[in-house]
Amino acid sequence: MNSHTYQTKRGQLEEYFDRTASDAWAKLTSDAPVSGIRKTVRAGRDRMRQTLLDWLPQDLHGRRILDAGCGTGALAVELAQRGAQVVAIDLSPTLVQLAHERMPAELAGKLEFISGDMLAPSLGHFDHVVCMDSMIHYEKHDMVQVLNRLTDRTAHSVVFTFAPSNVVLETMIRVGRLFPRKDRAPFIEPVSENSLRSAIEKTDTLRDWKINRTQKISSGFYTSQAMEVCKA
Repeated sequence: MNSHTYQTKRGQLEEYFDRTASDAWAKLTSDAPVSGIRKTVRAGRDRMRQTLLDWLPQDLHGRRILDAGCGTGALAVELAQRGAQVVAIDLSPTLVQLAHERMPAELAGKLEFISGDMLAPSLGHFDHVVCMDSMIHYEKHDMVQVLNRLTDRTAHSVVFTFAPSNVVLETMIRVGRLFPRKDRAPFIEPVSENSLRSAIEKTDTLRDWKINRTQKISSGFYTSQAMEVCKA
């Protein structure tokens, strides 16, 4: 992994989600009224979260799970409610604080929210890792290396999302890049499923892992594709 590229992108994401867009994300991830466009994004994210949950065991007692890029904590809460011991981490201290505030009191002790880097070795080892829309801003090479680092300390599966390359998404991104930098999110980096599959399969350190399934979710302005890799 190009550590300089990763750290630069990480800094951009922290700046955006912690300062520029924290209020918008707090509203989007609540049940507060939102615009028509954001309704489609909210609906798409809800469907994607449910997809990732469906790919994990219903009974998670005794399992330790990393929610990498937890945002305001909706996915982490559902994992803990199934019995998992959850470490939920995000770059944005503001969103992590909001996740703390929204956490049901009965989950204290089963769910830990942290602000920091999802690749930090100090987080330890896990049975499963979930990365919902936290890798979509990285180029394919860095995404594969992030996956490599995560699988190195995971026993069973990593479920993550990427931005599937298609004409509509790439047009939306090109249009978005016309706006001033302060008004837009860090770039989403589209990648084709076949290209990503090939990169994963050609990574020698991932030879003990196999791609199990994928699922694309499209809802208005939200387009994301889930992929599950499992220990062979």
